[in-house]
Amino acid sequence: MISFGMTDEQKAAQDAMRSFSQNVLRPKARSCDEAAKLPEDFLGKAWELGLTMAQIPEKYSGMGSDRSPVTNAIILEELGYGDVPLAVAALAPSLFANAIVDQGTEEQKKTYLPAFCGEKFETGSLALLEPGPLFDLGKLKTTAETSGKEFILKGRKSFVTLGDRASHFLVIAKQGNSRDAFIVPKDAKGLSISGPQKNLGLNAVPFAALELGNVRVPTSARLGGDAGCDVQKIINNSRVALSALMVGLARGVIDYCVPYAKEREAFDEAIAKKQAIAFMLADMHIEVESMRWLTWKAASALEQGRDATKEAHQAFVYAAEKCMWIADNGIQVLGGHGFIREHPVEMWFRNARTVSVLEGAAAV
Repeated sequence: MISFGMTDEQKAAQDAMRSFSQNVLRPKARSCDEAAKLPEDFLGKAWELGLTMAQIPEKYSGMGSDRSPVTNAIILEELGYGDVPLAVAALAPSLFANAIVDQGTEEQKKTYLPAFCGEKFETGSLALLEPGPLFDLGKLKTTAETSGKEFILKGRKSFVTLGDRASHFLVIAKQGNSRDAFIVPKDAKGLSISGPQKNLGLNAVPFAALELGNVRVPTSARLGGDAGCDVQKIINNSRVALSALMVGLARGVIDYCVPYAKEREAFDEAIAKKQAIAFMLADMHIEVESMRWLTWKAASALEQGRDATKEAHQAFVYAAEKCMWIADNGIQVLGGHGFIREHPVEMWFRNARTVSVLEGAAAV
């Protein structure tokens, strides 16, 4: 029988992230958006939670044993509820480290993972997206060519989270007819880092752009070594993580709109009693539940070691559409107040629009 109940460990993790979300993320969200920068102490506080270290086995100086994508989805929903931009920043090191945990060679794990287990904040970043309005993950323009005992990387990457301070980048590139991932240090010859890139939302996150001009890396930099890696698995993990963040964002919109609708009066009656508003709020609740179940289903497929491409694609596409729809409805519920900065809904609308396109065409 299928159970949607959480284990005691998952409940404890949820409670801890909920507290961090409400006490640290929410109070900083607006000021970070206005300043378009991260608070000086934020990454350090997020690091103390052990979000990345908990994913790394003790063998490599971490605190974890087996990584649980389902537990991660529960945690990320709570972080997304607090503030998606800050959650994306806190998540960046995990996307890099988890790929090495899942698919790295023994040598790669010994070389890179201990750096993510110290007391000081450390980050690598996933370089997946490419500039251009018609970017498709199935048609990468960044290439990797073999040259003796090296690979030569050429191309451009955009939306690289914390690219201004990452020590290494996991660059996804096309090699022949397949896709591969390569670990590239920030000081690699031929690598140019620019930014920050300005966007509609997620203003607090410093996104960078990478220019790879004949960047040479040794064959040992190929994730998985001679065997290579399953890039689709990296993409699936990313999509499930983003889906969970959008569930949290959408839930936050509802939790703000419901009490507002009960207090706001029009023609001597709370607008929550108007059928149009009441039905809208009910539909928003339904969609949040649907987003969550699709996200958990995809996370469960990852946890079982199955090919989660279909489930991750469905979860991400549905969450991207409905998160935007819910944020838009949030503005409608608030009416004119939805467009002013006195209320956070306009900020959530911008964040929803931006996070929903962080996977490009999401075609594969």
